[in-house]
Amino acid sequence: MGIRGVLFDWGGVFTRGTFDGRVVRNLARRYALEEDAVSQAYFDLVERLELGEWSLKRFWEALSSRLAVDAPYRSFEQLFLGSVAPRREMYELLMALPEELVVGLLSNNYPVISRFLRAEDSFDRFDAAVFSNEEGVKKPGNEAFLLALDRMGLSPEEVLFVDDNPDNIEAARRLGFKTHLFTDPGPLVEVLRAEGVRLRALPARP
Repeated sequence: MGIRGVLFDWGGVFTRGTFDGRVVRNLARRYALEEDAVSQAYFDLVERLELGEWSLKRFWEALSSRLAVDAPYRSFEQLFLGSVAPRREMYELLMALPEELVVGLLSNNYPVISRFLRAEDSFDRFDAAVFSNEEGVKKPGNEAFLLALDRMGLSPEEVLFVDDNPDNIEAARRLGFKTHLFTDPGPLVEVLRAEGVRLRALPARP
């Protein structure tokens, strides 16, 4: 086998579109706001959430104040979780990976969402997981990648890193990872097979 492990990003790989983009659009629609204004406020504050410095409730307090929105936290939490749009083909591919392949997850993520993901049955297929909000380190910083490698028990040359963000791909490449810039599952399947990964049968697609 050409590789011994695969390290996945979550948002934009296991979801359709970027999670943050969907949250911004859903907020703008829910409260009849300009999407650009929501985006500016959201991305000004979201790093505090990614690094685990704020709870999701604290984030909403700051964001709703910036946007002059009077709405309870629970309604925002429901919108936040409702913005997850799973890419089912990728979860099918995850379960088709052979048992001997070490599978990791490296995600710049948020409180509530990371707990939501851990509760899913498919999460058991990940042998190692690094969420930025739990560890205080995030991509494209080297510390995040090195922590993931340590938990996987592999060297970068043994791992294919899969992400939809070119900056993260470049950071991983500099550390010695094999890399794949994700666009959709088809090309990734071909890369895995070229690396000698024998996939279990995948569901037929029309």
